[in-house]
Amino acid sequence: MIEICIHGRGGQGAVIAGRLLAEAAHRSGRLVQAFPQFGVERRGAPVTAYVRIAEPGDAILPRCQILSPDHAIVLDPTLLAAGDVLAGLEPGGTVLVNTSRPVGSLPAPAGATVAGVDASAIALKHKLGSRAQPIVNTAILGAFASLTGIVTLDALIEAIHAALPASAEANVQAARDAHAAITRKEEEEKVA
Repeated sequence: MIEICIHGRGGQGAVIAGRLLAEAAHRSGRLVQAFPQFGVERRGAPVTAYVRIAEPGDAILPRCQILSPDHAIVLDPTLLAAGDVLAGLEPGGTVLVNTSRPVGSLPAPAGATVAGVDASAIALKHKLGSRAQPIVNTAILGAFASLTGIVTLDALIEAIHAALPASAEANVQAARDAHAAITRKEEEEKVA
């Protein structure tokens, strides 16, 4: 079973990102579970979406938050300062951060694969959200598909069309752009 935590702030699309990721995995024939966790304050307050993905024949038995994820997606890089966002990340896990900063400057557990994409700039380019609050969910998922291969870009695009029909084209373009724009820490080190 693959466990993924998506950390963001209310209004960035973390909850919808969890639903889209689960839908894309389901369209690929897998079993899924997705649910959010947030407090009474929604706009701007921390939000976490949990996604579990299992192969057919396996079972998803836990019905609780994920404490040791295989992958962490961080929609707001300021959440990294809290320290608990990456706590419990499985050894060899991946961390994908929405950032315009060099990936090497991001904190991450030893042994983790670290990658980044400027999902905010991509969302703004496609008019997703506002300048003050870009909605980065489809962009970050396009990058996640590229980074991990857990879902394909085609499955993600199908999920976007099914869940977001009114704004599907802009969201699909954001996912495509981010799929191509992801930067891995190793790539930065080769250039330096």
